[in-house]
Amino acid sequence: MWYEVLKSFIWLVIELTALFIIVSFIISLLQGFIRYDKVKGWMKKAPPIVSALIAVLFAFITPFCSCSTIPIVVNLLRNNIRFSTVMIFLFSSPVLDPTILTVMTVLMGWKVALYYTLITTILSIILGFVLEKWGFEKEVKNVIIKNALQEEKGFNLRNTFSEILTLMKTVYPFLIIGAGIGAVIGGVVPTEFVATYLGGENWWLVPLAAIIGIPLYIRLSSMIPISQILIAKGMALGPVMAMMISSAGASLPELSLLNSIFKRKLVFAFVLSVISMSTISGFLFYFI
Repeated sequence: MWYEVLKSFIWLVIELTALFIIVSFIISLLQGFIRYDKVKGWMKKAPPIVSALIAVLFAFITPFCSCSTIPIVVNLLRNNIRFSTVMIFLFSSPVLDPTILTVMTVLMGWKVALYYTLITTILSIILGFVLEKWGFEKEVKNVIIKNALQEEKGFNLRNTFSEILTLMKTVYPFLIIGAGIGAVIGGVVPTEFVATYLGGENWWLVPLAAIIGIPLYIRLSSMIPISQILIAKGMALGPVMAMMISSAGASLPELSLLNSIFKRKLVFAFVLSVISMSTISGFLFYFI
């Protein structure tokens, strides 16, 4: 049994390592050619819906975890970028990491990755506009984060490899942890147990997973290898996706940072929005 666990772990590590390096290199190239100041200008001048799409694109090419998104959010707000656009970026940045989406495509299939991208994008845009419509813009504190953004650099091969190494240090360990946990679950946890208690049409698992995901703070990079094994053993796709989105979109460390730039009413609305996005996404995955 443990031989199969080790074998599964090694193959997962090899596959994830190759994917991680290739996709990280491509994203670093894109970041070298697409300047932040230009993107910021486009978001400021474009009509609301176009600005929203630019925010999603910006979120896609700047793969941040939920905590590291905050300095960008502050900078955008202080540059008078439309509130809905900033919130759309805040919702979508942690969940639309291209490296993780590539891993998801390979491990869980292109249909799951495509639906995940479309659902999270659409819900992020809707929630951003809803919060602006309901007047939450006035719930933003007037704060400044010094050195929030690093000086921009053009394309440079040395800088590109430096960015890859930085990503390797911050994200790659979580991929390996997830691969290890996934391999153990695959070899030890009985399929019957997962199928009986976590599978089927138990609708209440979706909102429960969405709520549990926030305090757990499971990185997407760790969650995807684990999810692939759980789904293979019979766990329903809906709860898996709900937990994946909520844990990435609203971690406890992020909420403590948001409390410094948002008033409590907006922090509470943000948490409810992420839970809503996770729950709706989970239910939609039942139809896939």
